[in-house]
Amino acid sequence: MRRKLVRRLTQSHAFQTILGTAGAYYLRLVWATSQVITEPQNIYEAIDPYLPFIFAMWHGQHFLAPLVPLNRPSHRAKVLISRHRDAEINAIAAQKLGIGTIRGSGDQGVRFDRKGGVGAFVAMLDALKEGYTVAMTADVPKIPRVAGEGIVRLAAVSGRPLIAVALASSRRIDLNTWDGAALNLPFSRIALVGGPPNQVPSDADAAMIEQYRLKLEADLNAATNRAYALAEAL
Repeated sequence: MRRKLVRRLTQSHAFQTILGTAGAYYLRLVWATSQVITEPQNIYEAIDPYLPFIFAMWHGQHFLAPLVPLNRPSHRAKVLISRHRDAEINAIAAQKLGIGTIRGSGDQGVRFDRKGGVGAFVAMLDALKEGYTVAMTADVPKIPRVAGEGIVRLAAVSGRPLIAVALASSRRIDLNTWDGAALNLPFSRIALVGGPPNQVPSDADAAMIEQYRLKLEADLNAATNRAYALAEAL
């Protein structure tokens, strides 16, 4: 009985709103008290010509992602967040940080007809057409560090560039989760690293989609390694 009451409480909208709001304030604290290093140094100016673009990241580095546009309010963004109820707190936190949300996720490969995938894919296309950068994780749960085809196909259909982005902090708690998520701590050295823009041809065939998928994996791994190196540099 007590377990059911606890579950009902933790799954209530009111409880999730409290946690999501607290999470947003916490992330603002982390960002405000930390030294943020970017590579390239003029990263915001460097990406201006490519707006709007598809912001690709690995799972586990997503906590700080909604804070990236804070330094440039004109960079409007929306983030793809799973429709699973466990992701509701993340969605609320993103909204409190001024980031629009698109709910849904794709299956491994090119499937968009599960978990709200079709609607989410169309919503992402619409957001890009409206000038919003769309942020999403490239790896498909629960297969860490393996990019799915969906994000590459979004780039091909939308005609917008695909850019790998990585975030790391010097002070963090590495969580024992499938995606190796890190809880970023205040008073850190935060590194924000962007990879090269990739333009996927609209007529890309299966072989070319695979080529760009592997390229995205390589770009994300390179950006991630560089972000941790910069964050942890003495």
